Amino acid sequence: MSFRTVVITKQSKISYKNRFLVVKQDSDEKYVHLSEIDTIIVDSISVSISTYLLKELSDNKINIIFCDEKHNPFGELSSYYSRHNTSKKIKEQITWTQKKKDQLWEKIVKNKITNQALLLKKVKSKQYDLVLSYIDEVVSGDKTNREGHSAKVYFNALFGNKFVRNSDDDINAALNYGYAVLLSTINKEIVSNGYLTQLGIHHKNEFNEFNLTCDLMEPFRMIIDHFVYYNKDRKLDTNYKLDIVNIFNGIYKYCGKKYVLKDIIKMFVKSTLESINDLTRYKDFIYDER
Repeated sequence: MSFRTVVITKQSKISYKNRFLVVKQDSDEKYVHLSEIDTIIVDSISVSISTYLLKELSDNKINIIFCDEKHNPFGELSSYYSRHNTSKKIKEQITWTQKKKDQLWEKIVKNKITNQALLLKKVKSKQYDLVLSYIDEVVSGDKTNREGHSAKVYFNALFGNKFVRNSDDDINAALNYGYAVLLSTINKEIVSNGYLTQLGIHHKNEFNEFNLTCDLMEPFRMIIDHFVYYNKDRKLDTNYKLDIVNIFNGIYKYCGKKYVLKDIIKMFVKSTLESINDLTRYKDFIYDER
């Protein structure tokens, strides 16, 4: 079972040899068997990569994320042929009715707000009850935008009333890095199940290649938020980024059992995409570390 995230931060040449990832830095060579790798993060623009390696990573459904000169994720490798019946799955995806998509989005939003409230309870915020009250106000398609109202209260409760999402500060930089890794992890699972990331159930931005991913990642965001909350005075350096990446190796509960977060995401994406035709099959991810 793949379990390792490989992060490359220095000038390197990475290639493939006999089922191994080979990382060469000066005279030093390291080998990692592909069966052990879940994700590779290339956090340097001074890395050269062999085409053969990219082909093998795609064949083995290994995620590779590329970072820019500011060390922020900007792209990833996504295979054209991750599942044998992709065409069938895409045809199903295209026929999803608006009613079904709205009903599924209602469940996702309720799941997200529940987890936001649980995090506020963990940090002993007085806004816990207010955020929790929004759950009963969510309707099909969240047409009254309880998600937006909850988010404003939630972020101000975590990081202060002066906090603004996507402003240029260390907290937002850490959140964005964590969300980018989360988005890439969910992209991989959507594609592996044969669906298009572009066709969302709620997000519909024509310039967003990951509308469906943005939908499905919502219940997991507070895992990143929680970690950043307890590290809000840190600068987003290499060690901090490695700590964020390691979040995905943490143990959480799902459907009453304990799993590694990466495996929970895999199960959640599969069951959620299958549940759109039978919403009784939707399984909440409830944020509980133990």
